Amino acid sequence: MSSLENATSLLTKLKGLADAGDVEGGKATLSQLKIAMLDFPSSPEHTKVATEALELGVLLTVSEGDLDAFARSMAQLKPYYAGGGGTAQKSHILGLNLMYLLVDNRLSEFHSELELLTDQEASNTFVSFPINLERQLMVGIYDEVLNAGMNVPDPSYQFFVDNLLQTVRDSIADCVEVSYKTMKIKDAMTMMKFDTQKALMEYVQECRDDWIVEGETLCFQPPPMGSKASDIPSMKLISQSLSYATEMERIV
Repeated sequence: MSSLENATSLLTKLKGLADAGDVEGGKATLSQLKIAMLDFPSSPEHTKVATEALELGVLLTVSEGDLDAFARSMAQLKPYYAGGGGTAQKSHILGLNLMYLLVDNRLSEFHSELELLTDQEASNTFVSFPINLERQLMVGIYDEVLNAGMNVPDPSYQFFVDNLLQTVRDSIADCVEVSYKTMKIKDAMTMMKFDTQKALMEYVQECRDDWIVEGETLCFQPPPMGSKASDIPSMKLISQSLSYATEMERIV
């Protein structure tokens, strides 16, 4: 059996395991394929097999819920994409990578990746989904971000959306606890997009243990000293603003 035939056979097996959700079996088969890839000659046929295998490897890390493994798999796959390779899965994988960068708050890399996309790739549903999410985050439309989980382009995106929702909920919680002294539990559920009171209470217990639950009301601790509006050096800021305005007038 030739190296290409052996690799193709392993790739077929890998596809079957990935479709069946057998992550451990898929990882074992992918390891065999990676060993075979070390002796691949530089041919379009071998490159296509290697690209498909590494794409499946990326999807396996998502199924496993391992962000670090996802980053390593993407690093192995990127040289094939940079060389002009890619399969029907490419837009899907590129979209997942954008979701990863968004979740990890690596926005400069997120925008660098956008610059590498063609217009066709950027308009693909898999890629436009994280692009729209990033825009909503930048302008603070958290409600749209919290609803994103109902419209994922593929189930594989749910893992990243769930991680992003946690980040967004933390941001909303930060705003709530400095803007209100108390809030009805039902209002907090609506604002933070929790389906049940139990889910909200679990969040409070795990992430906001300084919040006090009194009946149907949440009570927030006062902000720490030094963060009050009266502590802001307003006269200094006003002076700076006037200085900037004066300089602008000189330039004009």
